[in-house]
Amino acid sequence: MKRTGIILCGIAASFLMTGCGAMPDLTQEETELISEYAVGVLLKYDKSHGSRLVDTSAYEVVETEEIPEELPEEPIPEEEQQELPETTEIVDVSQEEEETEPQVSSVEEYYGIPNVAIQYTGYEVTDSYPSVGEGEELFFSMDATPGTQLLVLKFSVRNTGNEDQLVNMLEYGARFRVSVNGEASNGALATMLLNDMQTYDDVVPAGSSVELVSIVEVPQNTSVNSIDFILRGNEEKATLRLQ
Repeated sequence: MKRTGIILCGIAASFLMTGCGAMPDLTQEETELISEYAVGVLLKYDKSHGSRLVDTSAYEVVETEEIPEELPEEPIPEEEQQELPETTEIVDVSQEEEETEPQVSSVEEYYGIPNVAIQYTGYEVTDSYPSVGEGEELFFSMDATPGTQLLVLKFSVRNTGNEDQLVNMLEYGARFRVSVNGEASNGALATMLLNDMQTYDDVVPAGSSVELVSIVEVPQNTSVNSIDFILRGNEEKATLRLQ
């Protein structure tokens, strides 16, 4: 096979080197094809010619560095956890302080009424107030609205001085609200009763006492467990726990 290749190369070379004679006329394209074939045959049977177009043995191979996988975090030992500083929770109590009402011991203390002691004596739940006795005529009475009853809070106002004492609750701007069993408070009803504590204006003789009332409506058949009497009229309102 090697011999045949040498003979073909010789023929191709003779065609290229001969300028005249029996060699047929070749086109430029045919001449180039014969040349390429001859060169290919020589390279194929040349043992010193490698089969690769480019010898890459001289080039340095660069290996890609593998990125190590992230190891899972090791749990903190219980001993070290105990040494970690505790997180302090910050609580905004400003709103709670604003909503908290100061406690007072008595009505006269809150309004600053001198020489008078006002004491809560109890309550009454009724459909109308005051109750009408047989043969009595009342200047004013009030009835509960449908589905409600009247909760009548009763107070004893005693003159602790040696002289007659004028008690004008309108002058002190007295206004009351009542919360029953911790529910939302309701304003005391405005009445024309002569002994309504919000509007009382009269003289209490020395050493004597009068009964005043404050009235609110509650749902019918309410079982009264606790009563908060909320005093208003000064810069800050205050709560008096009656029971």
